[in-house]
Amino acid sequence: MKQLFLLRHGEAGFSQGSDFQRQLTKKGRENLIRMSGSLCQLFKSVDLMYCSSAERTKETAELIGKYITIKESIFTRDIYQGDLGNMIELLEKTSDAIETCLFVGHNPTISLLLSHISNENYLGLQPGMMAVIDLEISDWKMIGFGTGTLREIIQ
Repeated sequence: MKQLFLLRHGEAGFSQGSDFQRQLTKKGRENLIRMSGSLCQLFKSVDLMYCSSAERTKETAELIGKYITIKESIFTRDIYQGDLGNMIELLEKTSDAIETCLFVGHNPTISLLLSHISNENYLGLQPGMMAVIDLEISDWKMIGFGTGTLREIIQ
């Protein structure tokens, strides 16, 4: 069974630059570190991580990577700029050899992706929240509406 972990970046402050350049706050870092302790008990590694190339998501991935092994990473601006269709398309292109995938992104798209795949009511992931989804597919090309079950939310 394949698993998908959807993580909204940690709490970010405001910057004088663009939204893309916003960085995590001290509280955001502390919350991610605390959550990462729980992650270690659930899983030790992920095969692949897709991550937005925005500053706050890269910082989030770096912190998570201190607690779990991320075997392969793909950073793309498409996650920052994309919509639900783009996110599904990205996942559909994932190699079938990948069993576990971590997706680090932004709201509202990350929460829409959770609702779409799990066929659950909209659950707005707060900064630093992660959804664990068990996928009922053998091939990433099959991912879509209702193909997964929300197993738990980690904060």
